[in-house]
Amino acid sequence: MNCRHCKSVLEHTFLDLGFAPPSNSYLSEEQLNYPEVYFPLKIKVCDRCWLVQTEDHAKFDELFTSEYAYFSSTSSSWLEHARIYSEKIIEFLKLDGNSFVIEVAANDGYLLKNFVSTGIPCLGIEPTASTASAAEQIGIPIHREFFGEQLGIRLAREGRKADLIIGNNVYAHVPDINDFTRGLKNALKEQGVITLEFPHLLRLIDQCQFDTIYHEHFSYLSLHTVCKIFDAVGLRVWHVEELSTHGGSLRVYGCHEHDIAHLTQDSVSMLLRQEFEFGLQRLSTYSEFQQLANKIKNELLMFLIEKKMKGERVVAYGAAAKGNTLLNFAGVKPDLLPIVYDAASSKQGKFMPGSHIPILDPDQITSASPEYILILPWNIVDEVMKTLSKLPELNEVHYLVAVPELKEL
Repeated sequence: MNCRHCKSVLEHTFLDLGFAPPSNSYLSEEQLNYPEVYFPLKIKVCDRCWLVQTEDHAKFDELFTSEYAYFSSTSSSWLEHARIYSEKIIEFLKLDGNSFVIEVAANDGYLLKNFVSTGIPCLGIEPTASTASAAEQIGIPIHREFFGEQLGIRLAREGRKADLIIGNNVYAHVPDINDFTRGLKNALKEQGVITLEFPHLLRLIDQCQFDTIYHEHFSYLSLHTVCKIFDAVGLRVWHVEELSTHGGSLRVYGCHEHDIAHLTQDSVSMLLRQEFEFGLQRLSTYSEFQQLANKIKNELLMFLIEKKMKGERVVAYGAAAKGNTLLNFAGVKPDLLPIVYDAASSKQGKFMPGSHIPILDPDQITSASPEYILILPWNIVDEVMKTLSKLPELNEVHYLVAVPELKEL
């Protein structure tokens, strides 16, 4: 396999998580009677441009189907994150009724609704029917297509270049990151701004967040590599912010290469230096990661087996993709973890891919009388505990996370 960006031969494995089904392929009860498709989940690192990436096995349209079950609006903390960003960027760029905003991967309209409510014209690009329909129902204009160079050219020809292009947690999800980036350039006005948010590779390694690795994430990104990808198509990263979302993310601000209205800020050179000193351009940083992931897996398995032998009941909260990576890597099945509760109605009544653990409405959690609740989406642990603490029946329950280490909260 060659690198998705620079085309160099990939010779170095960062992490091997075995075989797993796509992490968002939740199953109906009927589907449990049929074979399930598994793909290798092996991550490579390029020693030339340092793009960390999955091996090519799963096809894009097999991952993002009409039944895609991730709805951004399920998380109250993510809705608040989107609201704060929208207010900030509208003021910063002085956007108004004469502006035009594009969001790539608009999902269920969780973010663009903040622009619609202020009268700013916008367009959401969202190929998955389930989330696109949800966005349209709240008045968000949606174009149902995967984004790339050809769509960017078409939007430009139609006179629909954007003052602002937003991409939250989509840049890591595209198989052809060069084509996607060319699309951004083509659809951007001469002095327009791009903002992209994505989990930071440095935080993934530093905090051993291996469960954020799954087939839908084709790339694991550093600022160093994103700058290289932007440079290759005539774009420039001129500012970067570090965010707490998803265990540690970056928000990069991009513009056309020769845009004098947006001078490169010190934040870029400072973070590039931090990445270099951490070792993101050193192979030894990547070669040691497998042992850390194995340790987390083994600790979780030993805990679940111990509690089962003692007759103590452990359930999980949050049917998140990261939870599926963890459970499938560890080989956890319903005998060790019988139920996962999740607030997303699109997941309730279905089963976790691979592990086949049933997903139930959190309203039913008290009837299970658990001694322990394993919170799988550790990135929203405060939100989950705040929600569950309102149930007096759970006062004696112990809350746990497994990543970056198994610990009681």
